[in-house]
Amino acid sequence: MNKEWSELNKLMQQQINRKDTFLHGIDTLLKLRNEIFGSLITLRNELTDEQFCEMPFINAKGYHNKSVAYSIWHMFRIEDIVAHTLILGDKQVFFAENFKQKIGSPIITTGNELVKNEIRDFSKALDISALYEYCTAVKASTDKLLSELEYSDLKRKISPESRQNLIESGCVSTDENAFWLVDYWCGKDVKGLIKMPFSRHLIMHTEASIRIKNKFH
Repeated sequence: MNKEWSELNKLMQQQINRKDTFLHGIDTLLKLRNEIFGSLITLRNELTDEQFCEMPFINAKGYHNKSVAYSIWHMFRIEDIVAHTLILGDKQVFFAENFKQKIGSPIITTGNELVKNEIRDFSKALDISALYEYCTAVKASTDKLLSELEYSDLKRKISPESRQNLIESGCVSTDENAFWLVDYWCGKDVKGLIKMPFSRHLIMHTEASIRIKNKFH
């Protein structure tokens, strides 16, 4: 794991645990997210659209066995779903701004159900520039949510109504490789969701994407 990101993530988790350092923890989290996003912007500048869809480690064990396009879609669909459907209970950026059509995606899910060549075919369907527009919009929306959180929000659980809304939205596939996410997210409180997916999840998939990029450069 990137040492600086790892240290920021560790510091953030310590800070949000205490009421008197909670706001510092949010600042640390926002700094971490900005640094990760900066690396994703660098990927946009360094890779061709074709390279975004390639899978040089397709048979490997680990997050780097995907494509960069898939990884970016996966990170920010999850963030959008968790922030809006589960925490805020409002409309996802994806639907509010018609990003399915803009990106050209054949799916509205997180993509967990896709494997190997399905991931490659999915990646090739995406408009990479529109995907980055989506990521930028989701990050801004989530950053706003995080900056408005109060310490008392951390222990708030996901309501049964929000869980049902998530299932009915169709944003998580019923495939066994994906549907576990419903129980996983809904079993956490807001503090748990800050740790995964709003910080650590981004680190893991961004590092995997950088590893893929390094295969080309």
